[in-house]
Amino acid sequence: MKKFLKYAGIALLGFVLVALLVGFFYKDKIQRVNYVNHLFDADKITHNFLNIAKDFPTNEIKKAGEPFMFPNGKAIELPETFDYYGQTINTEEFLTHINNTGFFVLHNDSVVYEHYRLEHQPESHHISWSVSKSFVSALMGIAVDEGHIKSLDDAVTDYAPELKGSGYDGVRIKDVLQMSSGVAFNEDYADFNSDINRMGRAIAFGSSMDAFAASLKNGRKPGTFNHYVSIDTHVLGMVLRGATGKPMHELLEEKIWSKLGMESNAYWIKDDYDVSFVLGGLNATLRDYARFGRLYLNNGNWNGEQIVPASWVKASITPDAPHLQPGPNPNSTTNLGYGYQWWLPENPDGDFLAVGIHSQSIYVNQKKNLVIAFNSSNAHFNDPDDNSKMMFIQLFQHMAKDFPDIKTEEKEGILEQI
Repeated sequence: MKKFLKYAGIALLGFVLVALLVGFFYKDKIQRVNYVNHLFDADKITHNFLNIAKDFPTNEIKKAGEPFMFPNGKAIELPETFDYYGQTINTEEFLTHINNTGFFVLHNDSVVYEHYRLEHQPESHHISWSVSKSFVSALMGIAVDEGHIKSLDDAVTDYAPELKGSGYDGVRIKDVLQMSSGVAFNEDYADFNSDINRMGRAIAFGSSMDAFAASLKNGRKPGTFNHYVSIDTHVLGMVLRGATGKPMHELLEEKIWSKLGMESNAYWIKDDYDVSFVLGGLNATLRDYARFGRLYLNNGNWNGEQIVPASWVKASITPDAPHLQPGPNPNSTTNLGYGYQWWLPENPDGDFLAVGIHSQSIYVNQKKNLVIAFNSSNAHFNDPDDNSKMMFIQLFQHMAKDFPDIKTEEKEGILEQI
């Protein structure tokens, strides 16, 4: 018995030592996994969205030079109510319900509304989630224009050969850009075992996102069905890295961030292989999101310098196949239209938008010369009985109606004054 207790004690001591060693070497990963598991808890979600760049490893995107400052225009008030498919919605109650934290409205290049709630401040960095995808699209357009990528008809595996044998093998870049890759992917955030949640745990553990992308399989013929697959955007990042030989955060800093007079540095969450989580990990200030919106408002031109080709901007917001058209669509999982990582609302009227989960958005209306940047921490996003997740689109369109259509010569005059 004594011998048994002796060996049992040694075994227990060994177990404790192993546990301590595991805890020491994997402490950060364990903390990140715990963070991910509680990322969307109602009592933590707002704080998490504003601090995630502090709790995960990131790649920094540095600003350059003096910031481009928007002048103040004539202040507006938000509408008391707006229409949501025949239902009258109280604006303040809606904003409170979705934990809206930042609301910025730019009209005729002047700030007409800027308001922060809860923990959000003008200098706060808020995670963009899938708004990040639209930044990747801009970098793709620049890479095509510079000749790093020959054609959107090229296969992604021409630039990311590590994807050979996966569901992306031979798939056109264009089909991936348009969320029509044909790759099977479960994007249900409410399903613990869904692909999107497996991906979240993978990033928490620091696992290779490239390897995760290469593990996915084909589900249907590419270019025929609009199925939103977040990892498609990671694949675009792989293509850009392969084509340019540069990491994504350097491309964003060199091609966009340093040119738009951004007010603050930005941060892209990364895996343990130093690869940026480009499909949703960009953290920036609300005003800098608005500056990016202004770039697309002006067809890729920034105060006289063409940053993103105008033809690319037009193609990005023009659904060019039946399965990408807005409205009820049997070949799409959504009623929204889709371009090159940009969304089109139902019945678009010169407007388009970048969208992220839990109600993030950059809304652009060229007809009204209007940009809205919007941050929220909508804890009801995964509730199937809650319609609030995309309700901001109707609010933005309602607001846009109060602004007059702008004429081309008027817009040119506004830009000359900046």
